[in-house]
Amino acid sequence: MVIFGGGGDLTRRLLIPAIYNLTCAGLLNPDFAIVAVDWAEMDTEHLRAQLEITIRQFVAQRRATAVTLQEDEWNWLCQRVSYVRGSFDDPATYQRLGEICGAGNCVFYLAVAARFFGTIVSQLDAAKLTAETDMGYRRVVVEKPFGSDLGSARALNTKLLASLNESQIYRIDHYLGKETVQNILALRFSNGFFEPLWNRQNIDHVQITAAETVGVEKRGRFYEGTGAMRDMVPNHIMQLLAMVAMEAPASFDADAVRDEKTKVLAAIHETTHRDAVRGQYDAGTIAGRPIPGYREEPDIAPDSETETFVAMKLNIDNWRWAGVPFYLRTGKRLTLRKTEIAVHFKQAPYALFRDTPVEKLTPNIMVLQIQPSEGVTMQFSAKLPGPVVKLGGVRMKFDYADWFQEGPSTGYETLIYDCLIGDATLFQRADNVEMGWRVVQPILDAWQAGQGEVCQYAAGRPGPAQADELLARDGRHWLRLTA
Repeated sequence: MVIFGGGGDLTRRLLIPAIYNLTCAGLLNPDFAIVAVDWAEMDTEHLRAQLEITIRQFVAQRRATAVTLQEDEWNWLCQRVSYVRGSFDDPATYQRLGEICGAGNCVFYLAVAARFFGTIVSQLDAAKLTAETDMGYRRVVVEKPFGSDLGSARALNTKLLASLNESQIYRIDHYLGKETVQNILALRFSNGFFEPLWNRQNIDHVQITAAETVGVEKRGRFYEGTGAMRDMVPNHIMQLLAMVAMEAPASFDADAVRDEKTKVLAAIHETTHRDAVRGQYDAGTIAGRPIPGYREEPDIAPDSETETFVAMKLNIDNWRWAGVPFYLRTGKRLTLRKTEIAVHFKQAPYALFRDTPVEKLTPNIMVLQIQPSEGVTMQFSAKLPGPVVKLGGVRMKFDYADWFQEGPSTGYETLIYDCLIGDATLFQRADNVEMGWRVVQPILDAWQAGQGEVCQYAAGRPGPAQADELLARDGRHWLRLTA
């Protein structure tokens, strides 16, 4: 595995810990090796020392799992790390890589800024490092962002496909490495009591939430040109929506699954700025700590209109989902950190309880919790003990950590392993990417033209009031952001 940007934060904090976990699980080939490529002035021993500090911190931070560093496994992996210093646009860098990699299997991981994607792939192609032979495969892993709008996404795909076959490109979305996301398909298609209800006859609406308590941190300059819509919706949230709404694939072959995802995204009705709310956090408090407003953050313009919150209503025009709205929201500096999918089922007929003290029925909601904890919760009504008919809401909860005793994970383990074995099911295809951008592009264009206000909300709140109004127009409301 050749990691461009091998001296960077993503490599140290996520990729190396994930590869270490694969080592401990015995899933790596005995001949596996890592070549880190970067421009920083250091050597192999210096890099290995840095990585050892990081891996010990990674394990120490997860003491609750009662896991300690497996010294033999780490030493095995560490000795297989080497460093190549070079510029990403220098042909000499790739000539040296060719001498190291030989003719065997090779994965090129682009853990770099998006502006380098095209350059690196073109240089790999010019050095004939992307040519596959009977001796081995050649694959390229691309981190998001996959463009900044529909036009740039198409241009990036054109650039990549000029040097690679689609089967060689692995566009990685770390959300899809989370167990609950992968389990959506298993829940739907392997259980006889879910899929028969998964349609417009039984489901009232679906809410997808990706809430964060953090702000822009040290990424102000990047975030000013990006915003919540570009950062989260066309990629992370559209992938969650597609897995909830897709039809059953003919098989779990990668292209069969991705075909169904693309069909769902293609069926989303054209959006306008009236289907969306954009917000920006102002000063507030989180966990008793004062938080500055977005415009007071470093590298942020004092009159910035960049959104830190987005809420949207989408409609899918197909036989399964016609008339079932999908509500999406994502934002920074919200009440708490939570990513979940809430499937709201239609109300049961109330006539049976008309002559009883029952005032209302508990809504039937199935919540797929993705982070920070992973699990599934079911909410339904049950009779309270006693001679009088009274109903109470109850919940059944399945928690991955309690049931399966998971060890420390970064969420990248499955994705890296799938890339090594050639399973592209959890990776986005070119048409998946472009369909995600197609959905949001009309809204981005309207905002660029000055349509739609930027609504303020205090840090520590669940978002602007206008997001509540988006659902209130339909007689619905968001699930509360509670732990």
